[in-house]
Amino acid sequence: MKRAVVLLSGGIDSITTLAIAIEEGYEAYALSFNYGQRHQLETEAARRVADSLGAKEHRVANIDLRILGGSALTDDVAVPKKRSDTEMSHGIPITYVPARNTIFLAYALGWAEVIPASDIFLGVNAIDYSGYPDCRPEFIQTFEMLANLGTKAGVEGRRFQIHTPLIKFSKAEIIRKGVELGVDLSLTHSCYDPTPEGLACGECDSCLLRLKGFREAGIKDPIRYAEK
Repeated sequence: MKRAVVLLSGGIDSITTLAIAIEEGYEAYALSFNYGQRHQLETEAARRVADSLGAKEHRVANIDLRILGGSALTDDVAVPKKRSDTEMSHGIPITYVPARNTIFLAYALGWAEVIPASDIFLGVNAIDYSGYPDCRPEFIQTFEMLANLGTKAGVEGRRFQIHTPLIKFSKAEIIRKGVELGVDLSLTHSCYDPTPEGLACGECDSCLLRLKGFREAGIKDPIRYAEK
């Protein structure tokens, strides 16, 4: 069976991407990160998700991006709340983590060389996203070129391909796709700033995009939110 490394955060996009990889016949090796993020509950969600879908293996890499700072997710900076659609569609928000997808893809590429695998799946989305530059098709295409130029496997003839099956999907389309594939969306975690009890805040960009997606999909969000 062909193998693939799947980057898995525990959110809706990544769980749906994992389900797609498995549906396409890949033996999935899921890779998650504890990178010092304030929403470390997502790593627990990733474990639940990997188990539920039958990933061949799930590893969690411990790295500390707090040493760099520069993001509300890794630094002592407030997470923006209650932003409008217009505000979220302009500029790069403070929740952007410097070079995060570059770092994550580099780890995935290293593991792919070792397994060995030629395919890497990433659940980035260029439609309903918060303006992150490392979610754009141009970035993915360029990293794929780097993967084939800068690795022993690439130089020796193995061609790496980075799959982004959700790149042109809206959040509502991603949710519908996940439901179609039998994904248990109640296992997912999206919130940037959960309560101490683990409830989603319902007000950060990630929660607002998630709630909007469920509304547009006509499906009830199965997770619990903090009451305001």
